[in-house]
Amino acid sequence: MSTSAITAAAVQCDPQVGLENKDKNLDRTLELITEAADQGANLVVLPELVNTGYSFDTREEAYAHAEELTGPTVQAWTELARSRGIHLVGGITELDGVRLFDTAVLIGPDGLIGHYRKTHLWHREKLVFTPGDLGFPVFETRIGRIGLLICWDIWFPEVARLLAVQGADVICSVNNWVWTPPPLFDDAGRCMAAYLTMTASHVNGVPIVAANRAGEERGAKFLGCSLITGTNGWPASEVAASEGDTIVYSGLDLMATRSAAIWNELNDLPRDRRTDLYDPLLGYRGGQAYPR
Repeated sequence: MSTSAITAAAVQCDPQVGLENKDKNLDRTLELITEAADQGANLVVLPELVNTGYSFDTREEAYAHAEELTGPTVQAWTELARSRGIHLVGGITELDGVRLFDTAVLIGPDGLIGHYRKTHLWHREKLVFTPGDLGFPVFETRIGRIGLLICWDIWFPEVARLLAVQGADVICSVNNWVWTPPPLFDDAGRCMAAYLTMTASHVNGVPIVAANRAGEERGAKFLGCSLITGTNGWPASEVAASEGDTIVYSGLDLMATRSAAIWNELNDLPRDRRTDLYDPLLGYRGGQAYPR
């Protein structure tokens, strides 16, 4: 059986909020996608809200930046994905009627494949965005089954697990990793989100392509540390520095993901799960919430 070998790229960059920056943000993504494709990448992942920047002061400002899925950002990414024959994931501020979503889009050579709306909103995002309403979809593509998550989602182990049990061959993680309880970095220069990504990858046997932004914006400092993990959870690429635009690359065999959960003749992660005992994790039984 042939393998499904791809070259993944996690793009780290520094988009800035402000209408005067929006075209610059988009142009920069096109430059970086092209650079990644020139290096042989056929799965390119961009950060969260990369077309608009992140730190909106007001909901009205977010509306001014937002686009529908048919807007100029998705159109430009679609044209480039088609011309280079690549799959592309990136974060946008999505407008749907009067609702705003923190959204990741998945685009292939034939156009928009699907999108995911961020479920777990961080801090002031709750003042701007509507929580995602699409669940945790996994999309069939030519290169394999792709799941999406966004930033704060990685702190909730249920998200990666739900993508894994639906058969995701790779998870694409678009991020604006920002402040977490200190220390922000360990002696190796890695942030906690990088370790959470590695852990989610390890316990599910699924590679994760995690693209984070860098830089500062309206007093918020972002943590960089973009990385790509293998099915064993260890970085399959270098872990990016905390500062600066960069792209990290790794070859991934997505067919290998489908057997990675089988560790030995007696241990198989999906079969070893005790789903008969997990109901309390949901926080309720028979409609009655457990006190905390």
